[in-house]
Amino acid sequence: MRLRNFHEARWQEPIIMELGSPGERGGLLPEIEEGIKEQSLELAELVPKTLKRKHAPKLPELSQPQLYRHYLRLSQETIGAAFDIDIGLGTCTMKYNPVIHEKFANSPQIRCLHPCQPESTVQGILEIMYRTEMYLKEISGMDAFCLFPGGGSQAIFSNVLVMRAYHQKVHPKEQRDEVITTILSHPGNPGAASTAGYKVITLMPGKDGLPDLNALRAALSPRTAGLMITNPEDTGLYNPNIREIVDAVHSVGGLCIYDQANQNGLFGITRAKEAGFDMCHYNLHKSFASPHGCQGPACGAQGVVKKLEPFLPSPAIRFDGKKYFFDYHRPDSVGKIRKFFGNPSVVLRAYAYIRTLGAEGLKEVAELSILNNNYLLSRLSDVKGLSMPWAEGTRRIDQSRLSWKKLTDDTGVTTDDIDRRVVDYGLQSYFSSHHPRVIPEPFTPEPCETYSKADIDEFADVFHAISEEAYSNPELVKTAPHHAALSSQIREEYLHDINLLATTWRAYKRHEREREEC
Repeated sequence: MRLRNFHEARWQEPIIMELGSPGERGGLLPEIEEGIKEQSLELAELVPKTLKRKHAPKLPELSQPQLYRHYLRLSQETIGAAFDIDIGLGTCTMKYNPVIHEKFANSPQIRCLHPCQPESTVQGILEIMYRTEMYLKEISGMDAFCLFPGGGSQAIFSNVLVMRAYHQKVHPKEQRDEVITTILSHPGNPGAASTAGYKVITLMPGKDGLPDLNALRAALSPRTAGLMITNPEDTGLYNPNIREIVDAVHSVGGLCIYDQANQNGLFGITRAKEAGFDMCHYNLHKSFASPHGCQGPACGAQGVVKKLEPFLPSPAIRFDGKKYFFDYHRPDSVGKIRKFFGNPSVVLRAYAYIRTLGAEGLKEVAELSILNNNYLLSRLSDVKGLSMPWAEGTRRIDQSRLSWKKLTDDTGVTTDDIDRRVVDYGLQSYFSSHHPRVIPEPFTPEPCETYSKADIDEFADVFHAISEEAYSNPELVKTAPHHAALSSQIREEYLHDINLLATTWRAYKRHEREREEC
């Protein structure tokens, strides 16, 4: 086995709110000038009494050396975290993010941009955004694209808004208030539809792990606004009946929305257009080589067919042969969906990625993603206690949804226990599944095109080892992590109990007091 003797730096460092002592100072601020002080007092009078603090905030008081040591220790604990084998993160497509792209994104020309600059001063980035839309049209087959959404979920919601606007315009006398989706599609799909006021009909998978075609036909009616579906779904299974599904929805006047947040296994092989979809979206911060960046920034690229273009968010980027500009004169548009247009640094990275690889390179990404994923599945197939629900043995695309249920039944060790244990082997915490957990004790690996055979072998060997530990010494796994910077398990009751949820230190301390009083 290819296992490392791994151990993270551990300082058992308290959080900053627990450090320091009264009177300690990390720096001294200059005295406020009298004129400014008077103006500040005048402004303070404008704040309603109900919004004024009764007491000064209880901020930590630390000296400069204390502050320096604290953050240095935290940085030591995270050394190497960006370079581990993160195959287990599933559906998030943690692919290669070329360092040269970071140089582009951090250049002064990008870093110093301001969204309120005149169009004449941002012609370069407008051109890049415009050209990126052209490339995405070719990749998807869609007729128009919009880079306005700030992430995948917002792109999903924007697609729903476009669908609603279309039906209100084209079918004003019809009551199209139902949206069909599947239980294994991203939860952002039913969430967006429900938020927009639609009744959501959810299709369950058949024995083959795919949505049942007969159940779909039974759900269709003149009230159907559209279908929202992912293909492949989170199981990694590609639905060969997708065109038949789309045609069925179209037969009752509904629209079809394709969630393609993960595109790695489909580049250059199949397109939304050929499957008959009316809309799709890509996560540029996934499949187009822009890092997630700890929940942002992101960019959801929204694509539509010709008849839906007038309804896309406003403004749109246009080119008149001489200059690039924002077009606000779009009467059927759903309007603005956020304050400013797009995330330029994310689009720039995607543009550079597409230009670097070209058409053949993107197709090779898909081929390698599929090859890597199915090689990984072959390596995991004999892990004791791990199974592949639905269509076992059927090849997957670029990810797979597996289950530890048998291991849990045999040993009491859960997927969450294993999730914590992998950290002891130098891997990043893995993705289980979206909620609800349709597959019990889930595990969703996704090697994409990025990882070498050696990386995949090491990753697989870790799970062979943990399985052996679970059957021979389950407490070792249940009490993990043991070699991580985090010296104790996270108190998960604070994550799951709404009455204990604390997003601030003050709220946490209040909960602690209440617990002690009880």
